[in-house]
Amino acid sequence: MNFRDFGKYNQFKEQFAGMSPEMKEQMMRMAKEQMKARLNAFAQKWLSQPVLIVVALFLGALVGALTAFFGQVLLAVSALRDAHPIYWIPGLALIGIAIVIGYKKFGKGTERGMDMVFGVAHGKESEIPLRMIPMVAVSTWLTHLFGGSAGREGVAMQIGATLGHNISKKIHVEKAGKVLLVAGMAAGFAGLFQTPLAAIALALEVLLVGYLELSALLPAAVAAFTAYKVSEMLGLEKFSVDLHTLFPDYNVANLLWNENGFDIHFVLKLALLGVLFGIVGGGFAKLLSLAKKFAANKLPNPVKRIAFVGIGISLLLLVFWQGRYAGLGTNLIDLCFAGSQAADVNAAGNAATVFAYDWILKFALTIATIAVGFKGGEVTPLFAIGATFGAWVAAMVGVPLPLAAALGYAAVFGGATNTLFAPIFIGAEIFGFDTLPAFFVVCVVAFACNGGQSIYAQKKLRLK
Repeated sequence: MNFRDFGKYNQFKEQFAGMSPEMKEQMMRMAKEQMKARLNAFAQKWLSQPVLIVVALFLGALVGALTAFFGQVLLAVSALRDAHPIYWIPGLALIGIAIVIGYKKFGKGTERGMDMVFGVAHGKESEIPLRMIPMVAVSTWLTHLFGGSAGREGVAMQIGATLGHNISKKIHVEKAGKVLLVAGMAAGFAGLFQTPLAAIALALEVLLVGYLELSALLPAAVAAFTAYKVSEMLGLEKFSVDLHTLFPDYNVANLLWNENGFDIHFVLKLALLGVLFGIVGGGFAKLLSLAKKFAANKLPNPVKRIAFVGIGISLLLLVFWQGRYAGLGTNLIDLCFAGSQAADVNAAGNAATVFAYDWILKFALTIATIAVGFKGGEVTPLFAIGATFGAWVAAMVGVPLPLAAALGYAAVFGGATNTLFAPIFIGAEIFGFDTLPAFFVVCVVAFACNGGQSIYAQKKLRLK
């Protein structure tokens, strides 16, 4: 025992005994407040992360169930449209008017979608109303039923973000709002696409800048993997491709490394693909932004805007193969990986062929659909644009067609979202982890060549 400390204790004891009752009460109050502050600091340091992880587990299960339901209904309405395109596609303009009026009457403010999510994440707004979920889900189902060329990830990420934000208001933990917002977005993407690693990376990359912070990373991982497993258990199927069955004489490892060592010529071919994919992805993001501004300036009335452009989109969709470019674009993706047919890319032919112009028509129709106010998202059409563009340039660059289509699938998405790790992981999760080196090369170059453009037009958040 330190006798100096003992002496100080006795000295303090004597001073305390000589204090007035009021002074003693004040001293005791100060001691209690200090102890409470230390306990709160301890709880925030050691208990906040476990609490957020438990909440993320619950959030992931809930989001997984909702995205599975949303995805299955979306597939059903898409199948119905594909079976009778001539009945449904002509009504796109009318359903567009209904979507605008519905948002004005029942979902005011929520029509901004991801912009509202980013506004809350950056502290510019304080609320994401729960009505956003039914509004965006129903409007996306209607957009697809009537042929709009749109995606689905916007719905999934908005479902996750909305639930994460509203649950965080009940959790009195430091940074709960921002962390659960990220976790909810990751859960939404993972539940719908069943690519949890890509979902974690995307949620972090579109909101955070500079580094991946542990306080957001672990809850996002828990939520994403939980949502993925729940949606899988509920019957939502994952899209995946085994490239080895499409070109069995090769594998990516043999293309990158041969008996002479590292094949620099093949890597340069991949880099060239990365440049092209980055330009296409960045160009999509830039033109989408310009199209939104142009449409808003030329047709400021949202009802007239969606009606007039909707009529034009319907006519184009019917002219070009009666709905070939309607909806998600998964039909185009399937053609790129349809065995022997995947090698058939030309400017004319039959409906089972990948045409040289498929990517540009899907590109233009998706921009037109999203720019005027139809709902859904852009990611799945970007997959289709990238896959068909990759199939078209494969022979020119000297890369096997299925591999070029797979690389375009991921890298154009990365170029349009201005993300790096998300497209690398999505490529590996869908096409096999043995392809990771090729996706790394192409996606890094695409990220460097996209001009800094992004379909998510927001400033990025950095957690401290």
